[in-house]
Amino acid sequence: MSFATFGNDLYSGKRSIPVVGQRRRFYLVSLVIFVIAAAGLFGRGLNMGLEFRGGSEFRVATVSAPASYESQARDAVTSARPGIPGINITKIGAGTIRVQTERLNDQESADVRTALAETFEVTEDKVSASFVGPSWGASVTQKAIQALIIFLLLTALVLAIYFRTWKMSLAALVALGHDLVIVVGIYALTGLEISPATMIGFLTVLGYSIYDTVVVFDKVRENTAEALANGRMSYADAANLAVNQTMVRSINTTMVGILPIVAVLVVGAIFLGPGVLLDLSVVLFVGMVIGAYSSIFIATPVLVSLRAKEPKIVELEKRAARHQAAKAKVASRSGATTSSGVDVLQGGPTHPLGDRDAMGDSTAYPSVAAVGTDAAESELGSTVTGRAVHRYASGGPRNQPKRPPKSKR
Repeated sequence: MSFATFGNDLYSGKRSIPVVGQRRRFYLVSLVIFVIAAAGLFGRGLNMGLEFRGGSEFRVATVSAPASYESQARDAVTSARPGIPGINITKIGAGTIRVQTERLNDQESADVRTALAETFEVTEDKVSASFVGPSWGASVTQKAIQALIIFLLLTALVLAIYFRTWKMSLAALVALGHDLVIVVGIYALTGLEISPATMIGFLTVLGYSIYDTVVVFDKVRENTAEALANGRMSYADAANLAVNQTMVRSINTTMVGILPIVAVLVVGAIFLGPGVLLDLSVVLFVGMVIGAYSSIFIATPVLVSLRAKEPKIVELEKRAARHQAAKAKVASRSGATTSSGVDVLQGGPTHPLGDRDAMGDSTAYPSVAAVGTDAAESELGSTVTGRAVHRYASGGPRNQPKRPPKSKR
């Protein structure tokens, strides 16, 4: 079976993945990931970049960095200024070595430049030095937090207005919080550096996640309106159908979005080294995968849990249960036979009493669920073949033209 066929089966309801029915399991999985992420966040902490913590940075432009560049650069820095803490050494591209340290004064910075130039056998003009103050890093952090808060508030407001219920807005925010905590926890556990590009990636990922969630919620609203109109499925079933109908689309969209990011990630890791491009691609890759998971397995199940106690949702649950019971009762009797051995109701109902969709009219005839199976059967007659028909049709056509009297023949 192809993936397209599988997607069509999910959309039509022929197949169903019980995402909503198994929501407690997905809650448990997310809870476990939350605990691990929190352990990394409070245990190891975040590796904030130089732009946030402040400090000095040196870049050595060489023709080709030697294999032991890290140990050579570290020895050069410690020989110039022993006891300097927080030395971070990375390679950018093929021949640029980046050395980050705690804040150094002008004399200390000059000594380190000279030591690095001698170690890698380049002139001092090939060694650049820069300084980032802690106040600039604090300003970047403050602006990033403000941007995150504004984004969340605007998202909650727009969703509440669009879907006309605050519970959908709350469920979407829960999914966003889920994504944010897990992504930050992964950064804490792996020790990846957080730079301003990473913060931009965080906001981009949240925007992608909320977009995917809105698509699913829009389908939930459509299915819910249909369920409330005909009473054939509960709210949980309608929501689960919406998740199944949009699942393949979400997976395909995520895969298409990830492919170029993976290409940039590989090129950046192998050829370019640490930098804005690599920082941005890493957070986008991690965030898009987590965002796709939350939009499918977290957002809609949380929404169902939030609305489970609403009166109209409870009433819909009862109507759906009555419909399913009546449908099962009719189905169980469809195997009964007449004295001639012909199945009754073979081939399914032939009148709107058996199925309102047969005539496309939900008001002209009551459904089996509405009038009850026994009442429906009293309205049905039978033919010599055993097929159920309406009682008005059991005596033959009512509009058949009358035969003329014998005197006029």
